[in-house]
Amino acid sequence: MTATPLLDLHRSLDRRMRPEDVADLISLALDGSLSAPERLTLDRAAMHSSRRRGYVTSMTEEFTRPRGGGQQLAAVARLFAHTEWTARNADDPVSLAEVAQLAGQEIGWSPDRADFRHGRLNRAARREGGIDLSKRQYNRRFRALGRLSAKAAKLGDGQELRRLVLVGRSGFAAGIPRDRFTADTDAACFVAYFTARRNLRRQFSLRGRDNPFDDIAQMLLARCENNPDTDWAMIAVAYAKPSVLARLSDAERGEMLGAWYTVMRQCAERLEKVWSVRPLDRESMVVRRGDDSSTWNTVAQAYNAARAGWLACLQSMDALPLLDAACPGKAMRLMAADLAWWHQQTGGDLDPNTKAWAALPLPWEVLSGRVTCTRADVERACGEAGLDPAESGWTAGPAEHRVVRFNPTPELVHGVTIADPVWASLLRRAGVFGGRRIKPDMADDAAHGLAAGVVVSDLPSRPIPGDGQEP
Repeated sequence: MTATPLLDLHRSLDRRMRPEDVADLISLALDGSLSAPERLTLDRAAMHSSRRRGYVTSMTEEFTRPRGGGQQLAAVARLFAHTEWTARNADDPVSLAEVAQLAGQEIGWSPDRADFRHGRLNRAARREGGIDLSKRQYNRRFRALGRLSAKAAKLGDGQELRRLVLVGRSGFAAGIPRDRFTADTDAACFVAYFTARRNLRRQFSLRGRDNPFDDIAQMLLARCENNPDTDWAMIAVAYAKPSVLARLSDAERGEMLGAWYTVMRQCAERLEKVWSVRPLDRESMVVRRGDDSSTWNTVAQAYNAARAGWLACLQSMDALPLLDAACPGKAMRLMAADLAWWHQQTGGDLDPNTKAWAALPLPWEVLSGRVTCTRADVERACGEAGLDPAESGWTAGPAEHRVVRFNPTPELVHGVTIADPVWASLLRRAGVFGGRRIKPDMADDAAHGLAAGVVVSDLPSRPIPGDGQEP
């Protein structure tokens, strides 16, 4: 066995590879150690991989990465005649901020004096500081440093949001060091496959999200259970279930408890910022025009994942009585208006979790200590909403997964399943199902595809009048 498949599996942890392609890498990594039944189970996914079928998905295999500050860095390096600065890492916000700070020393610029109107030095101050530049050249440099500093801040925020996307999807799996990952092949294969399953895109459907724990994940986890040297602490960062946490030491569980709580606090602070700009409709949690649904849903998903991991750790440590003093609730995601309308038209009612969320204090108020919310409060709200507080994850960690059978990954365009990747690519470029008008030059091709039945999903019979959504 070579190390290449394992390294590829490690690189998949912060990407969005199809489980089929990850299963194919696993078949290479475990070649020679799989039993016949294990090989048959794994091949049900691996047979659909790009390598075996020459299949090219229309969907990106990356979580969106924020664009680096190369352009702003090059401009500053040119204006200040420091070409060596172009060798700095333009994708590192700290490095960009350091360059801005160094260059700022030459013209009296600093982050706390970055305002173009009030922060610039006048002619007398420039002369006194030995800055031999014309007003125009000074202003150019001042603006360039402002843009570089702003880019560093925006890049750092974008990278933090991307990290929260990964945490919300697959826990701390993306942060596993390469050496640790490759040291335990069986654990690495389970973590990589289960992460790929959790990273699957949501489908535009009334059925809810599919269970990520399938029979292939079950087989890979069984291999770990049969290995006395399995690194269970590594598995726990991606699969924080009671059976896994029970295998950890007290110190390992305590470390995970602290890590999850830290993410909870970070997410709660971000949610509060979004809320303070524009409070959401707590009663329905249906997105309205002007809501920052993208940021809210990203952070809410990370918050809920961290909260579930925190509760699982408390449960494994027999420390759930701590919730009697403080029990922050979940944070509900915003639902698209067209999906909410479809749900209502088919006789659906408001999600009972939304009713519980609306009846409880906001999570950041509880975590900051401004408002008290106990387990009794949560249990009361869940009871009024018709929920079992433990089984629904409000007062206890997630239960063990029910095992489902593997199904091939569908081609999706904004959550709508398309039968063919070529048609999916065309419909995506045309803007179909994206909430915008279809591109005029591609309207005929898109209409032909829709009429030919390339859409596999069940869809509403019509869009919400006036919302601009495609049917």
